[in-house]
Amino acid sequence: MRTYDNPVIPGFHPDPSVCRVGEDYYLVCSSFEYFPGIPLFHSRDLVHWRQIGNVLDRPGQLRFPDGLPASAGVHAPTIRYHGGRFHVITTGVGALGNFLVTAERPEGPWSDPVPVDLPGIDPDLAWDEDGSCWCAVAGVRVARIDPVTGKVLEGPLPVWSGTGMQHPEAPHLYRVGRWWYLMLAEGGTAHGHSVSIARARSPRGPYEPAPHNPVLSHRGTDLPIQCTGHADLVRAADGTWWMVLLGTRPRGWFPEFHVLGRETFLTPVEWAGGWPRVGPVAPRHRAPTAWHPLPAEPERDDFDGPALAPCWISPRGRPDGSWSLTRRPGRLTLTATGDSLDRPGHTFVGRRQQHPDCRVAVRVDPGTGRAGLSVRIDEAHHYDLEAGGGVVGVVARIGPVRQRIAEHPVPPGPLTLVVDIRTADVPPPTVTSPGAGGEATGVRAAGPDVIAFSVGGVEGVEGIDGDRLPDGPLPLAELDGRYLSTQVAAGFTGRVIGMYVTEGSAEFDWFDYRPGAVGDAGGHEA
Repeated sequence: MRTYDNPVIPGFHPDPSVCRVGEDYYLVCSSFEYFPGIPLFHSRDLVHWRQIGNVLDRPGQLRFPDGLPASAGVHAPTIRYHGGRFHVITTGVGALGNFLVTAERPEGPWSDPVPVDLPGIDPDLAWDEDGSCWCAVAGVRVARIDPVTGKVLEGPLPVWSGTGMQHPEAPHLYRVGRWWYLMLAEGGTAHGHSVSIARARSPRGPYEPAPHNPVLSHRGTDLPIQCTGHADLVRAADGTWWMVLLGTRPRGWFPEFHVLGRETFLTPVEWAGGWPRVGPVAPRHRAPTAWHPLPAEPERDDFDGPALAPCWISPRGRPDGSWSLTRRPGRLTLTATGDSLDRPGHTFVGRRQQHPDCRVAVRVDPGTGRAGLSVRIDEAHHYDLEAGGGVVGVVARIGPVRQRIAEHPVPPGPLTLVVDIRTADVPPPTVTSPGAGGEATGVRAAGPDVIAFSVGGVEGVEGIDGDRLPDGPLPLAELDGRYLSTQVAAGFTGRVIGMYVTEGSAEFDWFDYRPGAVGDAGGHEA
């Protein structure tokens, strides 16, 4: 029996939306303040996904103001295929509002944005039998629109806003048989998150709520996956139904902390009495009939290609002149555009942390500048391993506090900077978990993980993979991972680990990301 592990797309990949074209599936997620925007994934079985690009991949499509707050930007895209074209509709919070882009091929090129003059966020698209295009937005209201011009032709009409919980959002309309189904999220995107559904004979309503709403919620449970919601339905090629949704994997003592952001999960759907039925989302499920594993992604990027891989993202933009793959072939050259990671406008190229345990290393020559490797949530919450001025050091920015934790002298030339993130052997403070009757049930770490920093390639220090010198790596510091979590930093994103420059220019020879043994996603066959 084949099984798969959740999440199917780990790391900061929230608000998933999916469509099927033949035997191929395409999925998009929110990207918020990061550029390129809207990561786009492809799969043949709903389990194994590969990022094939980004929908908003050029500055002409996506320009954010310099002061755009963290967690603003691109929210909740919906992807649909109709009339031989792919359509993605989304909201640019703080820029653009609601807009629509299209493409003949999922790899692009995608069109320039077409504004859709509707208030609200989380827009959806669905087509009626007569070709009418309907758009639902959070609230929940529906409108008939022209998907070519973005003009609103009818509405918006108030229809159904859930069971009365806060933040009815993420609406999706589906035509299944003779019914129109309106599915939405409510209860907020934290522990109260849930999925509810209603149906009507027309997109205009009136809508009849499902008698068993919410159809999915993990609120009030001790399940390892929490915050389940913001879902989308897809019918597989074999006729079975599936749901993609966001969730989190919190760790540590109360209130628990999640550091990877909201991730993409997959769960089966059964229909009974004209309604979808969804069980709890488990860490492991029986797999769909189709089974198309993918080769493992390379652990190392040597920057030998003509363009950056689609996983690389930058806060708010990536200006020309701030980066180059041709200035020195085989190297990523970054040039400072700001003098601090504490303010917008800096040069940073990173990728999402996708595993609770992982090791990240870069080989960098800072030259006469200042450069390093940063683990960040936003400008006010990041840990930096930085080289420059003849020293390498660790800097922690936690809210209003910025402190240099450790430093060590280094000679000029290339260094290997290493960040190890682990969930085992998390040091005190620890707490004793109480049972239902107040009895002690064991000791738990208070925090979710530890982030450790070391340097290699200098004075007998070793890096990883070939930079071996006699005396082993030089540890610099270990920091508590709680302060780089959503519960501390707030917002909608997760950790991003990347390379930066805040003075002069620096050359990065390679970037190495290695998942740990804990929390790896994938499929299994028994």
